[in-house]
Amino acid sequence: MQKETAPVETVAMLGKVEKAAKNLKGVIYKTPLMKNLWLSQTYGAEVYLKREDLQIVRSYKIRGAYNKMSTLSKEESDRQIVCSSAGNHAQGVAYACQLLGVKGFIFMPAQTPAQKVNKVRLFGKEWVEVVLTGATYDDTFKAAKDFCDARGSTFIPPFDDLAIVEGQATVGLEIFKDADFAIDYLFMPIGGGGLAAGVSSVFKQLSPGTKLIGVQPKGAPSMYNSIRANERQTLQTIDSFVDGAAVKCPGQLTFEICRELLNDVVLVPEGQVCEDILKMYNEEGVVLEPAGTLTISALKSYAQEIEGKNVVCVISGSNNDITRMEDIKERALRHQGLKHYFMVTFNQQPGALRTFVNRVLHPQDDIIHFQYIKKNNKEKGPVFIGVEVKHPQDVETIKERMQEEGFAYEYLNGKQDFLNLFV
Repeated sequence: MQKETAPVETVAMLGKVEKAAKNLKGVIYKTPLMKNLWLSQTYGAEVYLKREDLQIVRSYKIRGAYNKMSTLSKEESDRQIVCSSAGNHAQGVAYACQLLGVKGFIFMPAQTPAQKVNKVRLFGKEWVEVVLTGATYDDTFKAAKDFCDARGSTFIPPFDDLAIVEGQATVGLEIFKDADFAIDYLFMPIGGGGLAAGVSSVFKQLSPGTKLIGVQPKGAPSMYNSIRANERQTLQTIDSFVDGAAVKCPGQLTFEICRELLNDVVLVPEGQVCEDILKMYNEEGVVLEPAGTLTISALKSYAQEIEGKNVVCVISGSNNDITRMEDIKERALRHQGLKHYFMVTFNQQPGALRTFVNRVLHPQDDIIHFQYIKKNNKEKGPVFIGVEVKHPQDVETIKERMQEEGFAYEYLNGKQDFLNLFV
């Protein structure tokens, strides 16, 4: 990674992080650092997981939220607080409101799953009011800021704040104290950068030999792009599937710290994340949301480098809605090259479908979607077809046989906007 050295305001004062840790005592769980035998065997490394998915609100967000809110003056608390979040930050702020007895307004996108909304209300009890508004997170954020400014309330940001970063940094402090071995690689998820900035600041002081790797989803590479451009950049569009890390622009503070301290930022495809969600559930019985799986997915990119090394992955976020599982399975199969979609033009002469099934497909292939779209004329019509194959390379044979048999087709994998109309 190309970086320019520049002075940066880091969280480097270990005393502040130690103070945050004391501040959080009795509020958070001290989550375990657990060796994972399956991942260790898979990668030929000693792989440990920092289990922030077991945190009281099922993510590390309570650390920063509570630390920030506990530093507010009485005047700031009396003016009430406001936050904007799609899920995990909202739950952390809501729980902090309950513990500190501070009234809060939690703004969430209108389409937020009921499970997440109910959790916010559970953690906040009578101290919070949930406001569902906005088609996108950016709309929700603007509504929350306007509401906050109009009332003169105190806004609790999700990541770009020193007290927030210091609270998240306690994750790193716990990892360092619990590890009775030298950590060679430390992988951290990145959305806005609060966790990565905090943990990296701790490790640069206590374990400077550890390689610090940030991980972002390929569809939302805001920190990745910004570091390579050496300035903050705002993404015009993002894939919001990994919603806990789908941020259009990193924070100013967190960008400066991450640019200075991280050794690398790696991107992982959303399909790989889905594959690993299913593997962690099936192999380990661990339920993770997409953002909570990022660091595990990043191991594949570093497979050769980490062999024989001590590796720690921060996994955070198990707020996964069961209704998303079909979408997760679908994305995983496409990523593995086992599910493929085509728009095929069928000649409407007798036997066209029989020819397609018998001469184009392998005997073990399975048609999992067949939708006749419309007739262009009396003889031809397009059909949307989904096929599940046994081996990734089988799709190339299907394409060749369609050409040989005279079927005109368009291959749709990778054309997400088009697929959304049918899948």
